[in-house]
Amino acid sequence: MKTLKFVTGNPNKVIEVNAILGGWIPVESVSLDLPEIQGSLEEIATDKCRRAAEIINGPVIVEDSALEFHAMKGLPGPYIKYFLESLGNDGLNKLLYSHTDKSANAVCTFAFSAGPEMEPLVFQGRLEGKIVPARGPPVFGWEPIFEHKGETLAEMAHDKKNKLSHRYQALFKFQEWLARDNNRFLIQ
Repeated sequence: MKTLKFVTGNPNKVIEVNAILGGWIPVESVSLDLPEIQGSLEEIATDKCRRAAEIINGPVIVEDSALEFHAMKGLPGPYIKYFLESLGNDGLNKLLYSHTDKSANAVCTFAFSAGPEMEPLVFQGRLEGKIVPARGPPVFGWEPIFEHKGETLAEMAHDKKNKLSHRYQALFKFQEWLARDNNRFLIQ
């Protein structure tokens, strides 16, 4: 089986993806500086995947995470990285200060392409929760402020998080798709 190239510069994402997939698919990280278009989660992931497949010249997967505040009609959404860089977790909380609705969705979108000129496929996972003051180690950006059923993602044990997170849900869909005889894209 070919090694699936996972385009990310975040070593923590690689560890988490490998833990979720459990070695079922060999995953190797590749750091590429890809431009990111503005658009929907699906458009952003698909565009990044197309570009990465051209550069890698083979099977590739990319990931885009989002944090959608219901009170702000889905913002910051796919632009959470830039909001977090500018405002930090405390600033993200302050965005919702005047809103009674603190509910949010954590969204993970993976896009897979079998290679250049192959249309990327999108696999998405969503986890409902709410925004709270930061709790837990700040390993993954905004995870200390996203609470699901009484615990922030940052507070959860890795095994628990890796069986329910937005990233798990998206990767589970990808793995199911591959298992339905689509693994030919990864066989040498």
